[in-house]
Amino acid sequence: MFREPGRRAPRTLTATALACSAVLAGAALVAAPAHADVGPIVKVNQVGYFPDGPKNATVTTDAASPLAWELSTSSGTVVAEGTTTPRGYDPSTDTRVHSVDFSDYTEPGSGYRLTVDGAASHPFDLDTGAYDALRVDALSFYYPQRSGIEILDSVAPGYGRAAGHVGVAPNQGDISVPCAPGTCNYSLDVSGGWYDAGDHGKYVVNGGISVHQVMSAFERTGVADVQEGALGDSTLRVPEHGNGVPDVLDEARWQMEFMLKMQVPAGQPRAGMAHHKIHDENWTGLPLMPAADPQRRYLQPPSTAATLNLAATAAQCARVFEPYDSGFAAECLDAAETAWTAAKANPAVYAPAEGQGGGPYNDNDVTDEFYWAAAELFITTGAQQYRTEVTASPLHTENVFRDFGFEWASTAPLARLQLATLPNGLADRDRVRASVVTAADRVVELVDDSPWGLAYATEDGAFYWGSNNLVINNLIIAATAYDLTGDDVYRDTVLQGMDYIFGRNALGQSYVTGYGENDARNQHSRWYAHQLDPSLPNPPDGTLAGGPNSQSWTWDELAHQELTGCAPQTCYLDDIHSWSTNELTINWNAPLSWIASFIADQGQGGDDPGSGDTTAPTVPGAPVASGITGQGAVLTWDASTDSGGSGLAGYDVYRVTGSGTELVGSPTAASLTLTGLTPDTGYTHRVVARDRAGNRSAAGADGTFRTVAGGGDSACRVAYTANTWQGGFTGSVRLTNTGDTPRSGWQLTFAFAAGQTLTNGWNAQWSQSGNTVTATSLAWNNTLAPGASVDLGFNGAWSGSNPAPTGFTLNGATCAVA
Repeated sequence: MFREPGRRAPRTLTATALACSAVLAGAALVAAPAHADVGPIVKVNQVGYFPDGPKNATVTTDAASPLAWELSTSSGTVVAEGTTTPRGYDPSTDTRVHSVDFSDYTEPGSGYRLTVDGAASHPFDLDTGAYDALRVDALSFYYPQRSGIEILDSVAPGYGRAAGHVGVAPNQGDISVPCAPGTCNYSLDVSGGWYDAGDHGKYVVNGGISVHQVMSAFERTGVADVQEGALGDSTLRVPEHGNGVPDVLDEARWQMEFMLKMQVPAGQPRAGMAHHKIHDENWTGLPLMPAADPQRRYLQPPSTAATLNLAATAAQCARVFEPYDSGFAAECLDAAETAWTAAKANPAVYAPAEGQGGGPYNDNDVTDEFYWAAAELFITTGAQQYRTEVTASPLHTENVFRDFGFEWASTAPLARLQLATLPNGLADRDRVRASVVTAADRVVELVDDSPWGLAYATEDGAFYWGSNNLVINNLIIAATAYDLTGDDVYRDTVLQGMDYIFGRNALGQSYVTGYGENDARNQHSRWYAHQLDPSLPNPPDGTLAGGPNSQSWTWDELAHQELTGCAPQTCYLDDIHSWSTNELTINWNAPLSWIASFIADQGQGGDDPGSGDTTAPTVPGAPVASGITGQGAVLTWDASTDSGGSGLAGYDVYRVTGSGTELVGSPTAASLTLTGLTPDTGYTHRVVARDRAGNRSAAGADGTFRTVAGGGDSACRVAYTANTWQGGFTGSVRLTNTGDTPRSGWQLTFAFAAGQTLTNGWNAQWSQSGNTVTATSLAWNNTLAPGASVDLGFNGAWSGSNPAPTGFTLNGATCAVA
């Protein structure tokens, strides 16, 4: 779990040497690359500070004693002054530094400069709206990253281009993409989605955390103080304006639909898992527009990590899309539960550690992905099965946070943040929330202890690949603590921590395109390649660069030429060829989008979604049970409505017992799947609705049902479908263990009703004797855990008619038929 961030595979590219730049007058003695222009010795947030927020700067100087500083307006008028605080030697920059705190000055304005020892900083603003545009820009980054659609210049001015990978020559994808040779015998339409980075690959693992954080930026609007409507319809640069759906969800759907397409179809080996990635056969050079890519493309084999990323994000998708498109929400939930079942049946299928034509994104520890997926499924469904998976995970009570942040290969923090902020029925939710606050306290310490206000630390002082996204993900922890507690120390930690991203660093570099006097503009990309072809654009405003990477074993050719001997914080090149320090990726812009939205809300004062709402939701209907077995049932009820303005948050479902009631689930939709019940037993439940302001309805009427008798240890459920053609058919069987104990060495039996014959099958050992067909478990799916499912399939022949079997038995016990 606690491992270094994963690495993308090196590209073989021809590097060009950088011309040496003259250092500005008054530049610092920083151990930076020889070519680097590190700017003035006074390092500030070049975008701006909140008038009522922390205002700090860093000075690189060999002076041992405090130095005088002055704050001047754009006209040169000195409005504040003081002395610096010497901070001593800083190993991350191999230089000595002082810090400046000018927080007491609060007058809004633009063009301020801070002067120390005769050297003036870059200009900056004091403005509560400094981050308003960044919220839009960072999220609008995703539209020109879309695959499979023409990018309209009218929507994204300067970035219009032909659709990439839509099966039009010279493209060879993505309408019907075969599996890599020797891995499967089918092709899939995997068009759409986001290009992962500066290449043309698309990855489920990296796409998972990306679309999750984009959807989470929207989910936060329902549980925190936000600017009302800021993430609504017609707020971003996307073509779906005016459809009644928040633009941020329109964008997320483009990626989610691609991820759903990456699921292995029913009837195929490892059905329900997700293919790890799809990309070119070989690396391509720069520049290369997506529509001009001539490479063959392949689906790479499924992995457990990708499957759990799909399970987690599809479960989240089901929640956020339910109010806007219930059909798509249901499709997402079905895919999520199918993926979960497939991951449980295939818990250790790992992607290889090498890649040609695409990054590997290998991950051999998926305990965190299991925890994250279970958490998302539990929050969405409230089902006991997923509650048990969450609380049984060893990660649930561990400290899942680390000083150097989290990213795609360490997803347990995502689970923890979701469980802390979104309504759910965990018994230990207060402990979960407290663990986030404790982690945020550590982020506060990091920022306070660093002369740069840096929310990042490693034991050896190294800066990892993509260090900027790790910094921002740590700040998300602090921001979440602010949402949970309202304590300004966490908000101020976020504001000060972002100073580093926007120029308060050793290089005086703003790492976000379009923001600051010295902003990153040449991130590694095949189509934002202005550095190589002046007819092409730089990356869009709001694009985050990867940032310093001091681990030389991961470097590109140019980094080896230019960065050898660099101090860790200075190991960065704003050059298109430096993919190891200057890449752009969808998963790096995702935390930037989230944190930019958070900060913009602080500048606007926020609108509490529950402010003024004292009206409880209407009373929900009595729960009605269906799909009743010996161990389970599905409860549904008439939904509540909320007229108070805060919106309906969800429901709490209570079981009536002899001594009172007990909470059994907290779904967001008007249904709950019950598992772990006792056969031939009566159960009574009632439902309470709650809104986002915390108002609760009266309890609805009781609903009562009785589980079937004889379910016992062998209770099971079977769903059977057939795809029939003249004389032949494919049968698909989903077998679910609805019992309380695992089934090992299982055997499923059924009978053909019209003389059909079995020809071959998969995912089980198949045999036929007369009309009786038997499917026996294989080594890899020999154990079927409680609540788990396995997908089986076979081909058969028929004449006359092809009715479905009417009865199935598991190890001799009759199964319910869905």
